[in-house]
Amino acid sequence: MRDYQYFTVDVFTDKRFGGNPLAVFPDAAGLDAATMQALAAELNYSETTFVLPPRDPANTAQVRIFNRTSEMPFAGHPNVGTAFVLAQLGRASGNVLRFEEISGLIAVRLGENGGAADIDAPQPLTIKESLPTKGIASCLSLGSESIVATSHAPLRASVGVDFVLAEVAGEALSRAAPDLGAYHRLAAQFPQLEGRLSIFLYASEGADVRARMFAPLAGTWEDPATGSANATLAALRLQLSGAGELAYRAVQGVEMGRPSHLSVRAWRSADGVRAGVGGNCVSVFRGSISL
Repeated sequence: MRDYQYFTVDVFTDKRFGGNPLAVFPDAAGLDAATMQALAAELNYSETTFVLPPRDPANTAQVRIFNRTSEMPFAGHPNVGTAFVLAQLGRASGNVLRFEEISGLIAVRLGENGGAADIDAPQPLTIKESLPTKGIASCLSLGSESIVATSHAPLRASVGVDFVLAEVAGEALSRAAPDLGAYHRLAAQFPQLEGRLSIFLYASEGADVRARMFAPLAGTWEDPATGSANATLAALRLQLSGAGELAYRAVQGVEMGRPSHLSVRAWRSADGVRAGVGGNCVSVFRGSISL
C-alpha cells in the first residue's frame, strides 16, 4: 500500500467556494490510467489532474487530466490549478512551468504572488463543422430564436479540445438548461463528434463575455469555469474580427453560485490564431488515499 496525497483548489476565483474546483495528485507515479479514472470519478469534480515525471527533463512534468468519464487531451482550469499547487509545494523552478499533455506542450506562467497563472492553449484555432441551430437550442431547452447567428452559426472548434460554441441573447443565457434526450439525439446525428458534445453558450456584454458550459454526456451537467472553451471562443472572435489581437474578461458559473472570472486573450501567429486564458486560484482541501 502507498499513500497518494491530493490537494484541491478553486480556480478562476480569489475566494474559496467560487470558481471551478480541481483535485491535483502531485506525485502520481505508480497509478495506472484505470485507477486515475476511478479517482476522478470518485472525487466528482469537472477534472482531476495527475502529475508524473516528464518524458523530457527540460519540461516540468507530464500532466494527465481526467474528467468524470474519460481522459482529456487538454483543459484550461486544470493547468492553471496544477501550476498553482506545484508552486505552493515549492516545485516550480522559475515562473514558467511546462506541462506535457496529449494535445501538446502547455506553457504556464505564474503570477508574481503565486496566486495566479495563465496558459497558452497548445494548438491554433481549428474550425470544424456547423451544427443545426434548432438542435443546439433544443439541447439547451431554448427556442431557436434565442440563438444569435449574426457573427457565426453554432459550430465546433478547438484550440486543443473540441467545443460547440453558440451565442445567445443575454436573457436566454440564464434560462438555458440541458435536455439530456436532445443531447443524445444530436450526438447520434453527428457521429464525428464521437459522443463528445460540450456546448459553450455565451452572451456578449460589450467587449466582454458571460458564459455557461454544459457537457452532460461526459458527466458534467454544468461547468463553473471552462478555460479551454473560453480560449477557443477568444480565438474565434479574433478570427472573425480581422483584428491583430484581442483581450477581454469572461464571467462564468454565476448561475451555479460559483462565479468565475477569467482573463482571456487571442493573437495571430505564423501558424494561425492562438489564444490563452488565466486567473487566480485559492487552496481548499488536502487529503490522501492508500492504494
